[in-house]
Amino acid sequence: MAKNLKIKKVLLLGSGALKIGEAGEFDYSGSQAAKALKEEGIEVVLINPNIATIQTSHELVSRVYFLPVTPYFAE
Repeated sequence: MAKNLKIKKVLLLGSGALKIGEAGEFDYSGSQAAKALKEEGIEVVLINPNIATIQTSHELVSRVYFLPVTPYFAE
């Protein structure tokens, strides 16, 4: 896939509030997306209300907002 060199920053919408037993898959896929973007030199800004996820690690993302994943907060 060709790289789009114009992309400098990405807003990643986290998995949001989860039920017990379903957090692992969503957290893993989101953290892998953040890792891949960071490796490409793209700044990752994350919105995720769940503080107990790997996605919220500052090693993976540049900035974290612990807010609900809704259109109101994503704008």
